[in-house]
Amino acid sequence: MAREKSPGRGCSSLSRCLLGAALLVGLRLCAELRRAGPRPPARSAPPNPAPPLPAAHVRPAPGPPRGASRRQVTYVRSGRRAPPGGGGSGTPEPGCCAPRGSPRRKIACDHMSTGSPAPDASPAKKPWSVCLDDRFGLAHQIRNKQCRLYSLGLGSDDTHFEVSMANSGCEVHRFDPSVKSAHILESQHLWYHRLSINWRDPHPAVAAQKLHSNTRKLGTILNEFGHHKIDVLKADLESAEWKVLENLILEDVLEQIGQLLFEIHLHWPGFEVGGSDSSVVRFWYSLLKELERKDFRLFHSYKDLSKPQLFLKKDIFNASSCYTLSWVNTRWK
Repeated sequence: MAREKSPGRGCSSLSRCLLGAALLVGLRLCAELRRAGPRPPARSAPPNPAPPLPAAHVRPAPGPPRGASRRQVTYVRSGRRAPPGGGGSGTPEPGCCAPRGSPRRKIACDHMSTGSPAPDASPAKKPWSVCLDDRFGLAHQIRNKQCRLYSLGLGSDDTHFEVSMANSGCEVHRFDPSVKSAHILESQHLWYHRLSINWRDPHPAVAAQKLHSNTRKLGTILNEFGHHKIDVLKADLESAEWKVLENLILEDVLEQIGQLLFEIHLHWPGFEVGGSDSSVVRFWYSLLKELERKDFRLFHSYKDLSKPQLFLKKDIFNASSCYTLSWVNTRWK
């Protein structure tokens, strides 16, 4: 996956925003970016090289030359596109600011499980946590051995969370294109699938030449497996999470999910996301806000300080390029 300089004063409150409430990140960062004013035109210097990436993923094309149209960013709810250069005629960009009224903050979860065998594995010290409050239904599903968890990942060797959930009685499906066989039953409740979850299905012409294509949309996987509900969806997709989350929203797959645990990456816009910094933040914010409209509430956040302190290629003190955010569907039964 691709990764794309000077410190930006527009991002000084990142740590505070994401730890306090994930939905405020777009609001505060965008407001600061506006205060900072327009940047001077870029000179015709070659862009900084990015670290080498796996060949399986295509890096977005470099920014267009001065005067050319910039890549348009689609905003989830309205479907409107940002005009070239952020101005001129055409449909205006959606505002970065929240509607009137205070955004809903993180809800309290009295009983959380980290899925870790370590006795000191408190939720604050571990990224992956599920909410086991009876009001949200997951604990009831586990007790009745009717829990189902999907884990979307890319080559991670840490499977403590998945194994723990399987041992508790959950039916766990782990999707990773690096596994050797198409479908492996690791234990009574733990399946490994040689599949990667994308934000689009392969083109029919390509799929026809490849009988067992290993890339699918999540909605397609659910239909193929005959699964109508997922109690927990865990995803660590190395910057593909923004487009996958957009797909889940646009295709109403969120209604089939009880809890959503996503690792988000902020060091660059993400695959097939582009535009100015403010446009990218608006796009991210529109996704987080749409989760709120779908009655998903944040109950846990984790900041990984072992990762570079970068936000859209800017060095930010005491921040992180990687956060894990956990939401619960308050309408889940």
